[in-house]
Amino acid sequence: MTANITFFPVDNGDMTLIQLADTDKTSIMIDVNIRKDADDLGKNTFDVAKDLRSRLKADKKGRPYVDVFLLSHPDKDHCTGLDKHFYLGDLEKYPDDNKKQNEKRIVIREIWSSPIVFRRASKNHTLCEDAKAFNKEAKRRVKVNRESNFNVEDGNRILVLGEDEKGKNNKSKTDDLGKILIKVDERFSKIKGKSTSYLEALLIEPRPVNDDDDDREDLLSKNNSSIILNLRISASLTKPDGCHFLTGGDAEVAIWEKVWNKYKGNSTDLEYDLLQAPHHCSWHSLSHDSWSDSDNPKVSPDAHSALSQAKDEASIVSSSKAFVDGETPPCIGAKKEYEKIVDNVGGIFYCTGEHPKKVSVKPLEFEVGKNGGIRKSSVAAGIAIITSSKAPRAG
Repeated sequence: MTANITFFPVDNGDMTLIQLADTDKTSIMIDVNIRKDADDLGKNTFDVAKDLRSRLKADKKGRPYVDVFLLSHPDKDHCTGLDKHFYLGDLEKYPDDNKKQNEKRIVIREIWSSPIVFRRASKNHTLCEDAKAFNKEAKRRVKVNRESNFNVEDGNRILVLGEDEKGKNNKSKTDDLGKILIKVDERFSKIKGKSTSYLEALLIEPRPVNDDDDDREDLLSKNNSSIILNLRISASLTKPDGCHFLTGGDAEVAIWEKVWNKYKGNSTDLEYDLLQAPHHCSWHSLSHDSWSDSDNPKVSPDAHSALSQAKDEASIVSSSKAFVDGETPPCIGAKKEYEKIVDNVGGIFYCTGEHPKKVSVKPLEFEVGKNGGIRKSSVAAGIAIITSSKAPRAG
């Protein structure tokens, strides 16, 4: 078995599938953006739902499933199509068994969610209907876990990523969730209640904001509440350190500055073979300045350092539309910065909206190499490019 990471072409949005190298081919879905155009056969939009289903396994009852679904943050371009294509609710009441296979909603065996993203969204931003549906399901699962003393089965499982913010009594809603709570800066390797040797994840963000933070308002935004993980994905039991995948939703410059200040003393925790460029390759993940309104926009050294811990021959992926000068996101200026990062380590920059061609996009797939690093199959050329990661490079 091989481990794979697939980026789906969903314009300015995120939709990523990780499949581990274990015998179960354990699947981890990060965000979803299945738009109406992708469901409309009359539109010239790649059918990501059909392609996703072709990659998933079905259980003994014939129900398609993902083992884990992670919502990085509740923006529309990260959860569109969730309620339509995935089943949210008590698995005992799953209603689609008599439907055609391609009409059955996808079962989510375990959810990974942060309470902070929804707390901050409710204060500062309204939620779309799909985000509301996800939030309702996450709360249902937490309730079931509490009531059953955390003894639950697939369909009710949840990992809470990060502690909730403290209230006036210095308590939070996650204080009693120790068995399903992952704290910031903690590593975990459990999926569906069992340890695995095929994955280890480091939770980097989000963390509660202090009252005395100078940039408190910026940090409370929905984008800056994104979950940031560095995932170590094994090639096999004998190659546990196969590939490091750094993903961070739409986290912007203020967060990456704080990440660097936190981890610069141990920057190996930020090293990656594969980086998903934050916020669809937005300039605002690298700079406080406006790309279009500033004569000489400056890159933040700290944010740049956090995002440039690339291993040899690392790749960076922009999950976005094709690049057009003068339009953002994706931003040409951010692309140039990321290209410099991978050029320094002999790596490659990719854009899902340009793969393999702008006029005919297809999923961008990487395979964890048997000797470490990543292997990407070139659809256009029909060849494989093998990259490895040996020595880190500082940013």
